[in-house]
Amino acid sequence: MKYCSENKIPVTPIGARTGLSGGALSLYGGVGLSMEKFNRIIEVDTLNQQVITETGVITQVLQEEVAKQGLYYPPDPSSRGSCFIGGNLAENSGGPRAVKYGVTKDFVLGLEVVLPDGEIINTGAKTLKNSTGYNLTQLMIGSEGTLGIITKAILKLVPMPKYQLLMLVPFYSEEKACEAVSAIFRAGITPSALEFMERDAIDWVLRFVDDVTVPVEDNIKAHLLIEVDGNHLESLMLDCEKITEVIQQFDAGEILFADDDAQKNQLWKLRRKVAEAVKANSVYKEEDTVVPRYQLPALLKGVKEIGHRYGFKSVCYGHAGDGNLHVNIIKGELSDQIWNEELPIAIREIFQLCVGLGGTLSGEHGIGFVQKNYMDIAFAPRSLSLMKSIKSTFDPLGILNPGKIVPDGIN
Repeated sequence: MKYCSENKIPVTPIGARTGLSGGALSLYGGVGLSMEKFNRIIEVDTLNQQVITETGVITQVLQEEVAKQGLYYPPDPSSRGSCFIGGNLAENSGGPRAVKYGVTKDFVLGLEVVLPDGEIINTGAKTLKNSTGYNLTQLMIGSEGTLGIITKAILKLVPMPKYQLLMLVPFYSEEKACEAVSAIFRAGITPSALEFMERDAIDWVLRFVDDVTVPVEDNIKAHLLIEVDGNHLESLMLDCEKITEVIQQFDAGEILFADDDAQKNQLWKLRRKVAEAVKANSVYKEEDTVVPRYQLPALLKGVKEIGHRYGFKSVCYGHAGDGNLHVNIIKGELSDQIWNEELPIAIREIFQLCVGLGGTLSGEHGIGFVQKNYMDIAFAPRSLSLMKSIKSTFDPLGILNPGKIVPDGIN
């Protein structure tokens, strides 16, 4: 970084390349900086329930390593088997368990960061409380490699829950499935995961994956995948009974309870493979919309109405428990002209709908290159100008991951 700074060479930090917003694209050439060799888990501190890790460690590898000590790292993106901790930090990743445990930022105590000029700084501390100066740790998280390169992290862990119960709930209406989500929380239940999949998402995965079989009635329109976890099985069973009572008010079909770990793994595979199944069917664009969870039915209805007006099909799924809906817009038979010229207008309408419902542009995928020119929908010019000023303070030469997050033309 020191060399690139002295010679004004652009640098793009590159992790596992699983990102969905173009954050790892080297738009201006220069150096693509691989983080693959930063792959050491330095220390699992069982006494303080923390882990110190380099950022090229695969998320699932970290989870499995701390699990050997009875500890749990809950941030759980669908790409956990290949994505890096560094990418999770850069995008503030979430995943299914965010609804109960929180997203990546909620588990970060401190960071080691290389600045654009090559200087190394450390942020935060190993303490659970820290009110010492500006919070540079949280500023770095979600900054998508535009302010510094995160090389090491101190992450908080929690005890591994003893039990997990999982159910797949079919619904005869997509909107009723979304309405049931808020009702579950209002009944006093906080699931460890609450995922939404509309019918096409299920059907495409069942065709895409050979070893997953789930019976689906012809008139089923959507599913919720609901998990509860904890240390007392009797309490979790009561939670499941309460959830069953709630969802019966929303036109639900027969519930499938996972009997054993093998069936649990099958159901989770069904959910985690949706993105790959969509990709295998068509060219697509994925928008990472997020609204307050009560507004999820209005978001889904609005997305479908916009699709009808602009002539595109969408396949929707996501983390319903925290209002995070992934909208996969399918190219299918759309002409290149419509895809390239009219679809961005439709996407702008989707984001305007999100903001109008109290939401924003991205829940966990970040802004990167793909979404940056929609940022004016969520932020006033002054806010965007402040973001550019922060970028300029950290990176006055503009060499670190240039062309990301801040829209073009912001002064």
